[in-house]
Formats: sequence, C-alpha cells, structure tokens
Amino acid sequence: MADPRAGQPAEPQDLVDLPHLVTAYYTGIPDPDVAEQQVVFGTSGHRGSSLDTAFNEWHIAATTQAICDYRRDQGYDGPLFIGRDTHGLSEPAWATALEVLVANDVTVLVDSADRYTPTPAVSHAIIRANRGQQSGLADGIVVTPSHNPPSDGGFKYNPPHGGPADTDATKVIADRANELIRAGLDGVQRVPFARARAAVEAYDFLGTYVDDLPSVVDLAAIKDAGIRIGADPLGGASVDYWGAIAERHGLELTVVNPLVDATWRFMTLDWDGKIRMDCSSPSAMASLVAQKDRFQIATGNDADSDRHGIVTPDAGLMNPNHYLAVAIQYLFGGARPGWPDGARIGKTLVSSSMIDRVAESLGKPLVEVPVGFKWFVPGLIDGSFGFGGEESAGASFLRTDGTTWTTDKDGIILALLASEILARTGRSPSEHYADLVADHGDPAYARIDAPASREQKAKLSALSADDVSATSLAGEEITAKLTEAPGNGAKIGGLKVTTESAWFAARPSGTEDVYKIYAESFRGPDHLAEVQAEAKKVVDAALG
Repeated sequence: MADPRAGQPAEPQDLVDLPHLVTAYYTGIPDPDVAEQQVVFGTSGHRGSSLDTAFNEWHIAATTQAICDYRRDQGYDGPLFIGRDTHGLSEPAWATALEVLVANDVTVLVDSADRYTPTPAVSHAIIRANRGQQSGLADGIVVTPSHNPPSDGGFKYNPPHGGPADTDATKVIADRANELIRAGLDGVQRVPFARARAAVEAYDFLGTYVDDLPSVVDLAAIKDAGIRIGADPLGGASVDYWGAIAERHGLELTVVNPLVDATWRFMTLDWDGKIRMDCSSPSAMASLVAQKDRFQIATGNDADSDRHGIVTPDAGLMNPNHYLAVAIQYLFGGARPGWPDGARIGKTLVSSSMIDRVAESLGKPLVEVPVGFKWFVPGLIDGSFGFGGEESAGASFLRTDGTTWTTDKDGIILALLASEILARTGRSPSEHYADLVADHGDPAYARIDAPASREQKAKLSALSADDVSATSLAGEEITAKLTEAPGNGAKIGGLKVTTESAWFAARPSGTEDVYKIYAESFRGPDHLAEVQAEAKKVVDAALG
C-alpha cells in the first residue's frame, strides 16, 4: 500500500544525517558472522548502509583488495577506470578504493575535473580502451547504489567487457572480501589517501562520452527539429553531462534541476514514503511530471544515470515497459539501417509481452533472459543484440554503425532517443505506444510483494516445473512453466508461468523477506488481479 505522503516533497524529518552516515562508514566494523554485514554482490554490486554496518570502510577496503587479486589472477593488467555518483557514502568509498588500488600498483583513471561519473560513461570508457586490444585490458569500478535511498552506498565491478560482472567473478570477489574481513583486513594493501590521489591519472569521462554521442543517437535531427527538452538529473551523476550535451550539440535543452545535495531534500517521496531516485516511479518523478507542459520531451535519470524516465505532455511519465516497446519498434523498424541484419532484441523475462508482439510483427528474433543486465553483455559486445532492455527502465543499444556503445545500462542515450523519435517521426513516444496498443492490445502490468522467509526464498530459487501442480491460471490453460529462461537456458532463480494472454513470474528478493510477483494480462486490470491472486496461491502451494 502506498504511503499517504507519496509524491509529496521531502520534509526535514525525511533527510539522512550526513555527518552521522559518514562517521558510521569510518567507525563501524562488520561482524563476519552476521549475514547482513557480509559483502554480498547482487545484480548490481554490493549495496548497504553504514548505519546498518552493511557498507563500511572495511567492506570497501576488503572488496577492492579482492578485485585487485581477481584482476591479477585473470591477467587484467591495463588501467582501471573508477567513477562515483552523488550518494553521501560514494566519495568516502571512492577514497578508500583509491588507497587500495594504488597500493596494489593498479593504474587508476579518475575524472579529470573531479566530477561525478555516470555508470554508462565508465562502461563507454572501458569499451573504448579495449577496442582492438588483446592485452593490457582495462576494467572499472563504479561507486553507486543506483536509485537507492540517500543512506545507502554501492560498489560494483565491471570487467573488461565493460558491463556488470557475472557471478563467476562476483562470487570470487565477495568470498575473498569476506575472508579478508574475517582476517581483520590482514592482506589488504593500502597507502595514505594523499599519496593515492597524487598517483592516479586523469581521464575526461564527460568530454569523451558527450563528444561521441552522435555515433549512437541522431542529435542533428533533434537540433534541427528544435525539440524542447527538459532533463532532470534527480541530483545524480549526470548533472554536468546534460548541460554539456546541450552546449556541445546545440540542443534546446534545459537542465531542470542542477542541484546536488546528498540528502536529496528536493525530491518528492517514493511510493513507500522514502526518498528514492527512481526515475520510473510516478511518485519520485512528481516534480518533473508537474512541468510536462513546459517541454516536448522531459526526462529523468537515477543517481548513476543507468536508468531513464520519459515524460510527455500527453501521457505524463511513461511506464518503462511501454517506452521499451516503442524504442524497439522505432530502432528495429528502419531507424538503424547500419545494424546487422540478424541483430536480436533482448528482454528480461519479467518485461512486458508487448515486446514479444512487437518483435513478432517486425519479424525480428527475440531473446528472453533472466533478470540482470549482465545477460545482454555478450550480445552487445559482438553486435548480435541490437538492443537489450529490462523492465526497471534500464537499457542500451548499438551505435548506428552496429558496433558496441556500452555494455551497461545507459539512461542518457535512452532519454535522448525519445527526442530523436519525436524529431524524426513528428510524434511522441507515448503517441507511438497508443499505436502499439491499437495493433497488439492493451496489457495491464504490475508487481506485488508477498512475505517469504529466508528458507522459502531459497526454495523458490530452486523450484522446478514439476513442483507446480496447477494446470490453469485465471481461467486459461497454462502453456508453460519456466524455471530457466527460454532465450539462453539460464536459471531464472524463480518461476514463470504463461497462458495465451497472461503470465506471472515470482522471484525472491535479495534484500528483504519477500518474494516479488510480476504479472501481466492482455485481458485488462480485472483479469490481472485474478492472475496475481492465483499466482500467490500457486507459489505458496509450491513452497509448501
């Protein structure tokens, strides 16, 4: 149930105490026997709050040393690009990481102007550095918890392919980090910060990324059409990038909110009453939605700019699934003639089936993978995926010549693509979605959470199709019971059940004692409610 203050401006009592937060980072010592205080890599790195002793100096020192050990074992001896976002814990963690990296003789590249650095700019830098290289491969670290609340910190590793590290890397790194914590950091090499800061090298993340944008988005068309754009960084790492994009490419673009404040006091509260920089949330984006009539296209990004939110005058904030479907229809419908003929469409298994219908109408191959952007990395590297997107408003796509742009999510190019679509077609993305609804139907989509113990979550992750005895769902025959993604056969860590016009997927939360039920129906909201209710019964029965 939504908090009664959702969508309302934050008040003083909602704000994090930054001095207390940073003090806890330096003074808290994790207990290696407490699961919640161990290093754990989810789909986007290790996250937690110093206030819970889940993200402290010990965690970052140990994790950075583990990354140094890992890259040495893998033979990665090129430079390491490191960026940070605007969260209060990001700069302390960035400083700790530099001390350990330099002590391990790693060549470290930091922003030349000491700016905040979006996740896609780090991925772009890695891809650019490694193009044509067989040795001396670069990798990277991004210090960010993405859209998480201001009290959280995050730390993720991107190997030489430029995208999120897979479990074959993160398990090794996390295990080694926890081993070092258990040993009281014995084995962690470190130098004083002043020495580390003096040893790193400068890299122009902003200039290199912004100057290269015409190779992936038609900025000339946007300029020529005079599209009025409003860009809200939501106080995140893209804050300097949007102004540079406007200036360097001559766009009629206004940075709606240029403020950076690690308390995020200018935000409106998310659905649960928390401050969260989720650009796909109507509550978190309420301030920008209120200005929708000022601009032809308005966009938002989360704190590390790997997610996008699209606002149009006729529809307000678009559902992320709706915009993904429109982007795919546009890109694969003739807007990118330089892409390989067989370029595929990548989607996560909890993304809308509207994408399936769009792909079928285009005659383009669709690949459905488990949750996590890492599954798109190989295809974006070799050009076999033209586009990879997930329901949580994260996506990336190839350059216009069919080569790799980024292998991590890029909220900036997805935001600019909305203006390209308007500039080249004369119609907004939301108007294009109305066309898709007319052609393919109007799906109702939602996600709900249900309580689950740690044991039940583990059982859900290990389910097989045989554990589901149901033969029908909301009045329709079940057509598939999936515990592996149809696109690549990888375990989905849960269950997906499909019928002719509906589906649901259940996955355990990695951070809370709940499991998540994603569901969609092309028969309307009432049928969706039936699907959700029966989905919970199906899962509860399977869990015993």
